[in-house]
This record gives sequence, structure tokens and C-alpha cells, in this order.
Amino acid sequence: MYRELIGELAAWKDRADRKPLIIRGARQVGKTWLMKEFGDKYYAKTYYINFENSETLKGIFERDINPSTVIPNLELYLGEKIDAEASLLIFDEIQEVPRALTSLKYFCEDAPEYNIICAGSLLGVALHQGTSFPVGKVEFLSLYPLSFTEFLMATGKEQFAGLIKDGNFDTVSRFRDIYIAALKSYYYIGGMPEVVADFAKNADYERAREIQTRIIDAYGQDLSKHAPSQIIPRIRMIWDSIPAQLSKENKKYIYGLIKEGARAKDFELALLWLCDCGLTYRINRVTAPRIPLKAYEDFKAFKLFVLDVGLLSCMVSLDSATLLNGNTLFSEFKGALTEQFVAQQIMRMKGLDLFYWTNDKGSAEIDFLTSVAVDPIPIEVKAEENLRAKSLKTFREKFEPKTSVRVSMSDFRIDGDLINLPLYAIEALPKAVAKK
Repeated sequence: MYRELIGELAAWKDRADRKPLIIRGARQVGKTWLMKEFGDKYYAKTYYINFENSETLKGIFERDINPSTVIPNLELYLGEKIDAEASLLIFDEIQEVPRALTSLKYFCEDAPEYNIICAGSLLGVALHQGTSFPVGKVEFLSLYPLSFTEFLMATGKEQFAGLIKDGNFDTVSRFRDIYIAALKSYYYIGGMPEVVADFAKNADYERAREIQTRIIDAYGQDLSKHAPSQIIPRIRMIWDSIPAQLSKENKKYIYGLIKEGARAKDFELALLWLCDCGLTYRINRVTAPRIPLKAYEDFKAFKLFVLDVGLLSCMVSLDSATLLNGNTLFSEFKGALTEQFVAQQIMRMKGLDLFYWTNDKGSAEIDFLTSVAVDPIPIEVKAEENLRAKSLKTFREKFEPKTSVRVSMSDFRIDGDLINLPLYAIEALPKAVAKK
């Protein structure tokens, strides 16, 4: 299975000012596999160290956490000498040993020759519990579920993935039926690596659904194990409410839909937990489409998405037979699945922050707002080929953006300042903007 982040890891390896690297991401998005795959491809030797349920490893970091002490002790544990330049050290589940996390500061300052990559489920949450974090002494990369193009590659359609990556829209349009069929599968299968790997091998939708159900159950067990007991019920209530929230025409998150009388302050900590775990994406409203967009962020109004479109389709019990019924998949529950898909693809694009916009009355809404090459760009999402976009028209008349994007099932074309981008080619957004 190919993951695009391998390229960024290779670039990290070659930098002279390299720091220890932390890979962030929800459980089961493939962090451990990616680190091991990177080690196998780029290093003579890889040492995989898992801190979960290892008292010996915990003991190594109990006292002196300077590299001059830690490395000899790790060599005793591993039973061999570590060649700093030719070896990769993988620290997995590092949140289980907070002092190991702190030691990264000293590796950065005193032993930068060691290649160290770390990962840990619930790491974002663990950092809120008094951990001495090595601020400024580590680098970060975020790993998400497989993108649509990664899904294409995993299912034997590498050339079709390449056309999207290259922004070859003329050729992409000629094979639209293939892309639409693959997109239907992706809506159902999603990008969780275990699900994709099994589907690539067996092409069995029911097996995929069973794996997705196990993943969702495992998330529930994680919450029961790690979250403060007093907020677990609220975490579950937020998580369970997401499909209903996304099925609304106006997808702003409404606490009152969780239960009658629910207030933001009662659920803030639970929401923070879900976001820190990587299980949800929070996209805030902006009050005005001006640069920098973050300066106009409205933290009281937001949309909430789950980490993967396939898990969302599992949560709403989408029947696999829907895949065989024309374009029903894009009309049934279309708003939720389509916006989830677009948010999921854009969230992983490096350098793009994602927001949405509504006017003060709430009568006009732009599904997403981002900035490419400095300029703010409104993105209107249409599930089918219906190109009527009243809100986008209102936005363009009011703010006169240099570039607007309408995402739908129609082919790529540029109409003045408006780019029509196929839904299945959303990953080519930066290239589409560049073509204009």
C-alpha cells in the first residue's frame, strides 16, 4: 500500500537540521505501518520500540533521559549496537512513557545524528495531562486515512490516480465513468488502511463493513479506557450525533440536537477530546473572507466531521446495494457524505486551512473557504450535477473573490473567475487554481 507521506519522511531524513519527528493521527490510520515501511525502504536497520505494556522500557527512562545514558540502555535491551547514521529508531505509543517524550529535547540538542520517529494514539490528549513537552525540539507530520487517489492506487488504478495528481483534467473527463464508480466505492469503503487493504484483496463490501464496525467499537473502548469518566457519556453523545448534524441543510453544529437544553459549556471538554484524538475534524466559521482567514474565525459556530467517509457511511448503515443503483449514493444522504468527502480530502492538503462562511442572517452559506496562493477561495459543493448555487452567487456579488470553485459531478471547466471542479478530482484543487 502506498502512502504519500513516505515522500515527506524521505525529505525529513535528508535534512541537515532534522529534529525528532512525531507522526500524529487517530488510531488505526496506519502510523505504525508507515514508520516500519519507511524504515525498511530507507535504512539499513530499523529498531521498533513499543512503549505499551513494557516495564523494562519504562525503567530505561525513569532516571537520566540524556542520550548518553538512554542509548546504551536501549542497546542492552535490543541486544546490539545502534548505528546512529544508518538506523531508524521508532518510538511507538510514546504517550505511555511521558519521560521518553521529554527525552526528545535532549536528542535534538545533544545527539541530532540519531534518526527518531515517534507516534502515539491519543497523543494529543496525553499532552494535556501535565507532560513536559519538548516545545521547538521536534517536528510534526499528520497522517490521515487514505485519500481518494491513494485509494485508487491501492485498488489497482495507479494511472487514474496519476491523472488527478498531474491535473490532467482533459484526460480525467474522458474516464469520468471509471472515476464515478471508484468514488462510489470510496464513499462506502473510505480510507481506513485495514478496510482498504481487505477490499483491495477481496472486493467484498460486507467484509469491509464488518471491519469498519470493529474499528468504531475499538474507538469506543479507547474512550472508556483513556477519557475522564465524567465526560465519557458526553463524548459518546457528540460522536453519535454527528450523522444527524450533517444531514441538516444547515450543517452548523447545534448542541440542542444532542439533547434538549444542551449548552456549549457542558460539552466543550468532550468535544476537545474527540478532536485531539483525531476522531473528528472541527471546521470553524469565518465572519469575512479576508486574509488571513484565521483572524476572522468565529469559534462559536462550526461544522463537525468524522475522520473518514467510510466510517460515516457505516455509522448511518448505508446499504451496499445502494452502490448498484445508479447515482442514488450521491442523492441519498448526499449532503453529509459529499461534504464529509470534500472536507476529508482538503484537510490533508499541506498548507491549506479550512473554514466555512455564512452571512449574519444565516440565509447564505459557503460550504468551505480556504486560501490558495494567498487569495481566499470559496468552495461550493454539489452532490450531483445541479450547478445552481444561490449562495455562491450571493458571495461572489458581495465580496468579488478573484477565484471561486464549484465542486460537482460535472466535468472540469473554467468560466471566467469560476472553476468547475469534478468531485472526484478535489485533490487537484491547487492545480486547478493554478490553471486559472
